[in-house]
Amino acid sequence: MTQADDRILETLADSDLVLSPRVLAVNTDYSRHYVSARLGELRDAELVDRVDDGLYRITDRGCAYLEGELDSDDLE
Repeated sequence: MTQADDRILETLADSDLVLSPRVLAVNTDYSRHYVSARLGELRDAELVDRVDDGLYRITDRGCAYLEGELDSDDLE
């Protein structure tokens, strides 16, 4: 897990919205390309769901990670 992953998850959790990589990039100060790549990794770890083409939301598992209920070692 990277600092960007935490910022992406926090942004999704705080907004409680379905967001695109572009909106996440603007709000986290990372490039859209980098955010898109990280979203793929977060999806593989089941921390975010792709709701539609290019739209993502945080999962319960993602919220549990942010709350410290899951260690990053548990995600691999």
